[in-house]
Amino acid sequence: MTEKTTPTEPGSILVLADSLSFYGPVGGLSADDEQIWPNRVGAALGRPVELHARIGWTSRDIWWAVTQDPRIWANLGKADVVVLAYGGMDSLPSPLPTAFREQIRYVRPAALRERVRGAYGWLQPRLSALGWPMALPPTVTVDYYEKVRASLAHLRPELPIIVALPPTHASPYYGHAHPGRVPTSSAIERWARRHDLPIVDFYPITAADFADAPETMNPDGIHWGLHTHEAIAELVAPAVAAQLPGGGSGVERSG
Repeated sequence: MTEKTTPTEPGSILVLADSLSFYGPVGGLSADDEQIWPNRVGAALGRPVELHARIGWTSRDIWWAVTQDPRIWANLGKADVVVLAYGGMDSLPSPLPTAFREQIRYVRPAALRERVRGAYGWLQPRLSALGWPMALPPTVTVDYYEKVRASLAHLRPELPIIVALPPTHASPYYGHAHPGRVPTSSAIERWARRHDLPIVDFYPITAADFADAPETMNPDGIHWGLHTHEAIAELVAPAVAAQLPGGGSGVERSG
């Protein structure tokens, strides 16, 4: 009599990201929507995806989530690979302090809150052309990336980590200015190479799509159209596949 064995379920793809991972051309989509790029990657590789992301998350917010969110702790134990897909918010011009913007929601009464929000909305794009200060300086961004990496490595030293370099934007809310992208991306890339982490670059795809097909992108000039999600998935899937147990052969085209 032969002993029956229970098939082992494949490990998941854990994605730590910002709203670019789940926003489409008209707004946010649910974490299980098959159109967003993390789930396209999962479908191409036959792997479940665990997405942890929120609007406006910088590398500092990701660090707070990694240290404070027990859902990430639980999902980390089931992951076969982690994708760090954030940093774009870090690189945006923030002439008015980020903390100020985040506190507007707490202003009372409501009428005053709306006036403060309106003033912020008027000043932000006009001052963004200065390009400084940024939401987070590159040195601070890399410090948080390293804290995240070290924390993951402490818990799962064998777990592969893939790093996505930040995309660009074409947003009137930031005065169409993005001078911080290059120094932020360069700092992240140097850090990733020091730790021999695989890198994918979101910039070329997003720059081309904002330039060539702006009508298909989100009107805010920050978030993407679904064709961009598809292209990003096709970029990320082979990098993830290469890090999976067995080398991840048989990557299917997403879409």
